[in-house]
Amino acid sequence: MKKLFLLPLCLLTFLSCNDVKKVEERAQHERDSLMQVIDEKETELNDIMGSINEIQEGFRQINEAEGRITVANGNPEAASTKDVIRENMSFIQSTMQQNRDKIAQLKQRLKSTTVNVEKLSKTIENLQQQLDNQTTHVQELEAQLAEKNLLIAEQGEQINTLNENVTNLQEENAQKQAAIQAQDKDLHTAWFVFGTKAELKEQKILQKGDVLRNGDFNKDYFQQIDTRIDKEFRLYSKSAELLTSHPSGSYRLERDSKKEYTLRITDPEKFWHASKYLVIQVK
Repeated sequence: MKKLFLLPLCLLTFLSCNDVKKVEERAQHERDSLMQVIDEKETELNDIMGSINEIQEGFRQINEAEGRITVANGNPEAASTKDVIRENMSFIQSTMQQNRDKIAQLKQRLKSTTVNVEKLSKTIENLQQQLDNQTTHVQELEAQLAEKNLLIAEQGEQINTLNENVTNLQEENAQKQAAIQAQDKDLHTAWFVFGTKAELKEQKILQKGDVLRNGDFNKDYFQQIDTRIDKEFRLYSKSAELLTSHPSGSYRLERDSKKEYTLRITDPEKFWHASKYLVIQVK
């Protein structure tokens, strides 16, 4: 009798230990996922702060160059005065353009960053205001030098040419950025559809048992999606089967309280590697 009593007790202890192990494994997985998100945010924040520090360093160097011009301007009899002014004005224009480009990159990054958007937006506004103020100050300095004939005509022409080049470069950069965004959108665009076997046949998506057998199917029947954003699809059916090829382990089919399926993509890059079309047959 004593042995019969101990047997169920041992079995209950074993099952309890097994449940505890599963809870610990699930907790460890959640901690790992959280640390990955934290690491990604920290890397992104470091990149942004690096750009901000570079811009601030550019402002500091411009101020120093302006100081050297002021000193040279106070000693017009020196033979090297015009060379000093010319070299420092060229440096100022170049550094200001670098700051313009970096601020423009930060503004573009603001659209997709996961860092504190409000705080970053305020920082970028302050940097832009500094750049505008410095641009005005440099223009005033140029006017003062021109009045004293310390900027030779060649230097003035170079600055005008540089300003024209800056405008052209800004237009080219805008065009390149638009092209990059379009390419990026295409790269992360995919198409999704789900339907019954009859519906898929009617749209020629399913022909003679083969999915997307040729290009003669109704492409308008598909929903265009962004693979970076769209990772969950409710199927409103108790039966679901992926007809297109997608690696196991990159997705899950989960049931809700109504026993209806939802597709969750857990590894988008792996999931969409083989095909940018997702076809699911339901009943």
